[in-house]
Amino acid sequence: MRALVQRVSRASVAVDGHLVAAIGPGLLVLVGVRADDDAPRSDRLAEKVRLLRVFEDGSGQMNAPLGDREVLCISQFTLYADTRRGNRPSFTQAAPSELARPLFERFCDALGARRGVFGARMAVELVNDGPVTVMLEV
Repeated sequence: MRALVQRVSRASVAVDGHLVAAIGPGLLVLVGVRADDDAPRSDRLAEKVRLLRVFEDGSGQMNAPLGDREVLCISQFTLYADTRRGNRPSFTQAAPSELARPLFERFCDALGARRGVFGARMAVELVNDGPVTVMLEV
């Protein structure tokens, strides 16, 4: 699994013009599931996100983990785009929906995260804090 983790002041997601979820300070996590991913990998990635030290501590150093801050997760199969050949991305490494959906849900549940609508065309808005953006893979 792969995640693009962004520290945000706020973020929201809408589907068909209707707000689905919103958070204040915390993390916006774009989550991609690969065809060979499994539950233990999902759990490891969630734990890595939970412990990722990308927030300022008491001395202003980027050394604090998520803690009580909020998380918004968005399913993002395009994180597995392969562009090594030609100009049209290939998504053959991305998991099919029947595998990706339960692993995405498991990941979100492990973080107590709000989420977008799996497989929907979503409008995601964010105010990147820092900006701080980190790619994680397990």
